[in-house]
Order: sequence, then structure tokens, then C-alpha cells
Amino acid sequence: MKWNLRMVAAQRDLWRPTELLEAFKTVGFTPSLSKVAAMWSGTPVTVRLDDLDKMCAVLNCTVGDLLQAEPLEAAAGESEALPKAVGAEGSDGGPVRPTPRRQGSRRSLPPN
Repeated sequence: MKWNLRMVAAQRDLWRPTELLEAFKTVGFTPSLSKVAAMWSGTPVTVRLDDLDKMCAVLNCTVGDLLQAEPLEAAAGESEALPKAVGAEGSDGGPVRPTPRRQGSRRSLPPN
């Protein structure tokens, strides 16, 4: 996903995180200045949906304006091998079959 907060804010004549924070306060959204600055300068890992709704209300935009889907790098032409599960080195991807137990006692003997 591409985070477009700075572009959308610039289109609304908001050029600094402090100006954006003041705009957020008009709808009752009061994050800290450091949180706003982090959202301003980079892509957040998570955004709460109610916070996203308040951002869209302040900026008069849609979620699609703030978040734009981008193709994955692997889907863009790079054929990268996906990591395999542990123990799947020799498997062909077919159904998993149980292996029979070894002959002998079903239970181990207790320690002496």
C-alpha cells in the first residue's frame, strides 16, 4: 500500500504536521504531535479504522485517496522462490500421508 497523507494534506493547503494536528482537533481526533509527525514522514504499520475515518473527514477525502494499492514486487516480474515449511524440502506438494509406527512395543519403558 502507498500512504498518501502528505499529498492529500498538501492538496488541502496543509503543509506541516502541526497544521494537520490542528485540523484533526476540529473533529475530535487528538493524536500526539509525534504520532502525526510519524504518519506525515512515513508509512504507518497500522492505522485504526476510526482514526482513518476521522482523517478522511478532516481532509475531505476517501480511504482510497490516503491508501493506494500497489502491485507486489514479486508479482511485477521478479520470480522469487517462496520459503518452504520446515521438513518440506523433499515434498512434492502432494497430500500428507501418515507414516506407520515401527514394530515393537507401543510404549516406552519407564526409567529405572
